[in-house]
Amino acid sequence: MAFDAEKVKNDIVQWIRDWFEVNGKGCNAVVGISGGKDSSVVAALCAEALGKDRVIGVLMPNGEQFDIDVARSLCEHVGIRQVEINIKDAFDGIIAQIEKALPEVSAQTIVNLPPRLRMTALYATSQSLNGRVANTCNLSEDWVGYNTKFGDGAGDFSPLSKLTVQEVKAVGRALGLPSMFVDKVPIDGLQSKTDEDNLGFTYAALDKYIRTGVCEDPETKEKIDNKHKWNKFKLEPMPTFQYEPEEKGLDW
Repeated sequence: MAFDAEKVKNDIVQWIRDWFEVNGKGCNAVVGISGGKDSSVVAALCAEALGKDRVIGVLMPNGEQFDIDVARSLCEHVGIRQVEINIKDAFDGIIAQIEKALPEVSAQTIVNLPPRLRMTALYATSQSLNGRVANTCNLSEDWVGYNTKFGDGAGDFSPLSKLTVQEVKAVGRALGLPSMFVDKVPIDGLQSKTDEDNLGFTYAALDKYIRTGVCEDPETKEKIDNKHKWNKFKLEPMPTFQYEPEEKGLDW
C-alpha cells in the first residue's frame, strides 16, 4: 500500500495537539534545529499543530558551523522564534577536564559529546521558556543506532520515530517545505562524512529492508542486522533490578 503522506502528516499534527493537551497544555515545543530534514519536518509539524508562536527553534553550533545559515533559513521559513546557543565553550571545557582525568580520550567520546551538550542546552531552554523538548530521530536512524543515547536520542515527545527517512521526506513535502530542507544531504554536523558514508549503505536500501524485509545485497543486510542487534539497547527502557520485599507490612 502506498504511503499517504498527507494523511500521516495530519495524523501527526493531531497527535502533537493531543499530547500537549495532556502533557503540556499551553507549553511551547522546543526543537533543536540543524537545517536537516528531521528537525525541519518536526519544526513545521509543531508549528501547524500548536501555532508558530508556540514553537522555539534552538540552533546549537559547536564553534563555526558551515551550514548554520540553512538552520536560520528554516526558522525564518516556518516563522518560528529562534535561539542560538553555541556549545563550543562547554565542549572545550569538558574535553580539557576529561583529558586531565583520563589516560586517553576516545574518538567516540569526542563525537558523542556535542549531541549530549546540545540536549542539555535544549532542556535548559525548555525549562526557562515553558517548553517540552521534541525528539527529532526517525525510524531508519534508530534502527541502526545512528543516534546518541541521552543526546539527540532524548526528548519529551517523538513525532518521527516510527517513520523511515523516505517517509519523513514525503511528510516534509506534504508540509510544503522547500527541497533545500527536505532533500539536503544528511550530515551529522560532527564529522566531515555524510550519514550514508558513516553507515556504509544507503537510506534507500535500509528503508526498503525495514518495510519489506528485502535486501538484495548480503553484505548490506549483514551490516544492517549487526547494527540493529548491537544498538537496540539505546531504544529500550533502562534495565532495573526488580526487588520485592520478602515480608510485607513490616513495622517501620
